[in-house]
Amino acid sequence: MTSKFAPLNIHRVERVVRILLGLGVLSLLFVGPQSPWALLGLIPVVTGILGTCPIYTLLGVKTCHGTCQPLLGTHRPG
Repeated sequence: MTSKFAPLNIHRVERVVRILLGLGVLSLLFVGPQSPWALLGLIPVVTGILGTCPIYTLLGVKTCHGTCQPLLGTHRPG
């Protein structure tokens, strides 16, 4: 189910990249400088999982061409 407030607007490849980069930043909580700033990695992880970017929605950007589809599961028109 998609809405005007949170439409699917991120391409599947970009979603995977966001999740992987976000997890990489989150890993800094446990290794490296162990900074609380690593919690910012939650933002790309959440937007990647949900498939919607609030900034893209505000700017009218949609990186998936045609209809956007969820990473897993059945087709969801976007």
